[in-house]
Amino acid sequence: EVQLVESGGGNVQAGGSLTLSCAASGFTFDEYALGWFRQAPGKERQGVACIDATYGSTYYADDVKGRFTISNDNAKRMVRLQMNRLKPEDTAVYYCVFRGDCYSDAHTWGQGTAVAVAA
Repeated sequence: EVQLVESGGGNVQAGGSLTLSCAASGFTFDEYALGWFRQAPGKERQGVACIDATYGSTYYADDVKGRFTISNDNAKRMVRLQMNRLKPEDTAVYYCVFRGDCYSDAHTWGQGTAVAVAA
């Protein structure tokens, strides 16, 4: 079974940066995608970013474009989300998501890592 291990969440002041990491295991095929969703207090979950590990294509939600960068290490099957110029509205629990591609429904969810941005 697919397993996702997340790290990197924490507390930061507005304008600061955090890097989230997700290591994926439990599968042997080469075509997959890893991405991040987030759920803010009182809000529904939102797709944040995704990278197709097969081709390196990336996708971002409009409200994080220019601030967040997603990247991957295919050899380690790990994805990172570099979050810069963080805003209080970025406060959420961030979840790593494993999919067949960035357009597919989530197959496996990580346990989540909390990000809190103070004003």
